[in-house]
Amino acid sequence: AKEILTKESNVQEVRCPVTVCGDVRYPERITILRGNHESRQITQVYGFYDECLRKYGNANVWKYFTDLFDYLPLTALVDGQIFCLHGGLSPSIDTLDHIRALDRLQEVPHEGPMCDLLWSDPDDRGGWGISPRGAGYTFGQDISETFNHANGLTLVSRAHQLVMEAAIMELDDTLKYSFLQFDPAPRRGEPHVTRRTPDYFL
Repeated sequence: AKEILTKESNVQEVRCPVTVCGDVRYPERITILRGNHESRQITQVYGFYDECLRKYGNANVWKYFTDLFDYLPLTALVDGQIFCLHGGLSPSIDTLDHIRALDRLQEVPHEGPMCDLLWSDPDDRGGWGISPRGAGYTFGQDISETFNHANGLTLVSRAHQLVMEAAIMELDDTLKYSFLQFDPAPRRGEPHVTRRTPDYFL
């Protein structure tokens, strides 16, 4: 899960036919989950809205993209054991069925379980805490262990925080960060992509 349109100073220029979900040559190998930046408010703050106005003369393209963001899955389940999402866990969600019941076809709310899935972060302290980001929560290893046990999971894989040293950083046996990052040097680098295993979208 990558903040697709807002992390770079400009939208990545593409020189071949693509779909929104990736290169059409390999559509079965790329999965995009919704992140906290795939919202109307954040795309206006970080410049995607302005870039659409500048390039296309109106906000129609921006509106089509932000409407599309509402349809992106919030989470994915890989091999029935690895729970993938952009942000983190929510005190309002105990089971995967709670996620399946969410109405994701909307703008990201400022609070509540959908917001938490996109904004929450793990923390060294146990339990739930107030997030310094102003949205979502912090959660300890005890929370991820309880969630994993209740849902028959072995791992939570998330992407909300930049990992400088490697593509994957392990916090403990139950939580890993994975981050799709563009090469920071030229600001127009190629994305680093890892092998994808079969998954099921929640």
